[in-house]
Order: sequence, then structure tokens, then C-alpha cells
Amino acid sequence: MENSATEGLVAAPFTPLSADGRLRAELIGPYAAHLAGAGVVGAFVSGTTGEGVSLTVAERQQVAEHWVHGAPPGFRVFVHVGTASLADSRALAAHAAGCGAHGIACMAPFFFRPVGVTGLVEWCAAVAAAAPHTPFYYYHIPSMTGVQVSVAEFLDEAGPRIPTLAGVKFTHDDLDDLSRCLEAAGGRYDILFGRDERLVEAHRLGVRGAVGSTYNFAPRLFRDMIAAEERGEHDAADRLQADAVRLIEGLAACCAQPLPAFKQAMAIVGLECGPVRPPLVTATAEQGARIAAVLAAHGLTGSDGVSRW
Repeated sequence: MENSATEGLVAAPFTPLSADGRLRAELIGPYAAHLAGAGVVGAFVSGTTGEGVSLTVAERQQVAEHWVHGAPPGFRVFVHVGTASLADSRALAAHAAGCGAHGIACMAPFFFRPVGVTGLVEWCAAVAAAAPHTPFYYYHIPSMTGVQVSVAEFLDEAGPRIPTLAGVKFTHDDLDDLSRCLEAAGGRYDILFGRDERLVEAHRLGVRGAVGSTYNFAPRLFRDMIAAEERGEHDAADRLQADAVRLIEGLAACCAQPLPAFKQAMAIVGLECGPVRPPLVTATAEQGARIAAVLAAHGLTGSDGVSRW
């Protein structure tokens, strides 16, 4: 197994659905090309943004197949395989490996939860073993799973247990833990940061790969932010990060839940991905108008409604 560190923006793509909620897998190939053309280096599919836990196992397998086979050369596809069922997660892991995914990722089970770091390592080891030649990433998102552990401790304990352990998708605000993860095992792990609102802070700690929802429809903003930071223009990078926070907060305020607003934003900038699945509630026409106004205010669409990304 070979795995190199990820550098750049990895989108957490939305799952394209029809008006009646059916999977529209045929849109995934054009979606991948759309992202690659915008400078995005990969996709983290069937995660939170992709409503993975609201899809059936068969649908998730279709999604994985279309992303892996539809991705341009060099475009990394990470397939999230986390579920509340170990058998389902192992089946998804084996399938993703068979498709040729760059890596698989697994969040903690979120109903019956593992006990401490050791319980989490046991779960992840069982999932990873179903794809013994594919890089494995632990997807840390305690806001959704309720599993609060030190990820640095997880890496220390999991390293000897999971031969394919490649890194972490770190979606949490604990930057001290993030820093320890970056230093773990001499810096050998690929740490993908998942909080778009704090990307510039994470970059200053050493993060070079990031996964986010807003990289679907505002990648230029974040690419400009990182470019400014790497030129040493820290004030400019901070201003762009603040603009990104305002964008995210503005969109989130348009709906009762952020994800429907973000999915509608994607349609407005040029790629229709359809509705969300219950229990999420799709944006109304009135909410869509507010979402469009937020995008225009941030320069992501022009007065003609055409995408400026």
C-alpha cells in the first residue's frame, strides 16, 4: 500500500438526487470534472455532505463506483464507509477497495457507541481489515457521532493495530489535538482538516489537505486564502477566512439546517444536485432566493445569476 500526503482542497460532494429522491448517478462524472476544473484535488464521498447515512448500501456502492470511475486522472476519491452496522461498513469498505478508491474512511458508530479509544480502534480495525490494501482514514466528527476521543491517542493505539492506517479526516475545533495528530509518528499521517471556517488556522499548524462542503461552490475563495497565506500575506489570508465565515453563516441562516442551503447553493452556481433526503428539508423557493442573494453578495454569482467561481 502506498499513500502520499494530500495537498489542496478535497470537496465533500453532494449526492445528486432526482425530484422524487432517486439517486442520479449519471451526474457524478460531470460533477467530478466540474470540481477538477475548479482546482479541487479530490472528493470525499458519502460523508455528511453527501448524506451517506441516509443512503442505502446499494446506493452508496453506486455512488462509489461512479466517483472512482468518473474521476479524472490524479483526482483522489475517498469513500466514506461508516454506518451503525459493522457488516455494512465492511461490505462498503470491500466494495470501495474493489472499485479502486484512493482511500476509505469510517466515522465512529453513532447509536451504540464504542467505549473509549480502545473500543474505537477495535471498530476501525475490523472495518479496515475488509480492505487490506487500501489506505484507511478515521473520520472524526464528534458533533454528529457523539464520540469524543483524543485523536492523537487514537493514532498512537491504532498505528500498530491497523496496517493500512493512513490518516484522519479531522472535523473538530480542537486545534491542540489537531496539532498533536500532525506530529504523531513523526508526521507520517495524512491529516485532512474538515472545518472550512478555520482552515487558515489549521494551515498555520501544518495542515496541507482539507475536506469541506464549501469547496464545492466556493473553491476559489479558499484557494486564494491559502495562496495569500503561503506568500506570507497573513492579514489578507485572515480577511479571506473571515469572508468565508460570513458566507457559511449567511447560507446557514437561510434554512433551518445548513446542508439544504449548501445543496441549493450548488444548484445556483451551476450544478443541480436535487433535493435533500428526509429528515432534512429541501430549501423552499423563498429560501432559495435568500441563498442566491448571499452568493451574489460574496461574488460567487453575478447580477445575471451566472456562477463566478
